[in-house]
Amino acid sequence: MAKTPVIAIVDDDEGVRASLASLVRSLGYEAHAYKSGVDFLQEPPQDDPACMIADVQMPIITGDELQARLVASGRRFPIIFMTAFPSDTVRQRVMAAGAHCYLGKPSSGDEIIRCLEEALAGHASH
Repeated sequence: MAKTPVIAIVDDDEGVRASLASLVRSLGYEAHAYKSGVDFLQEPPQDDPACMIADVQMPIITGDELQARLVASGRRFPIIFMTAFPSDTVRQRVMAAGAHCYLGKPSSGDEIIRCLEEALAGHASH
């Protein structure tokens, strides 16, 4: 039996974490929520998620810094970025580093679901 995909949610906003976790669970996936990139980086690499949804603007480690650290350590999985402060510079940087989607906040549930399903479909084939 296939293991239920785990989706990591990294956002310093508790309300956003809770709503994304609820959305992810409603799709039949397992949601693991983290309030910071530091919290996520404490997880062992063998527990990497099938996909991550991460905020860009977070204290201590921003979403794009988290992505850079993961890539540098060889931890690769699709990342969907969400930000209330979209910028072309950050979008180009995270997409060039392999991000799957870059969404503004708020994003519609349909938009998030589309990105998540595309990311998981692409990831499963690797």
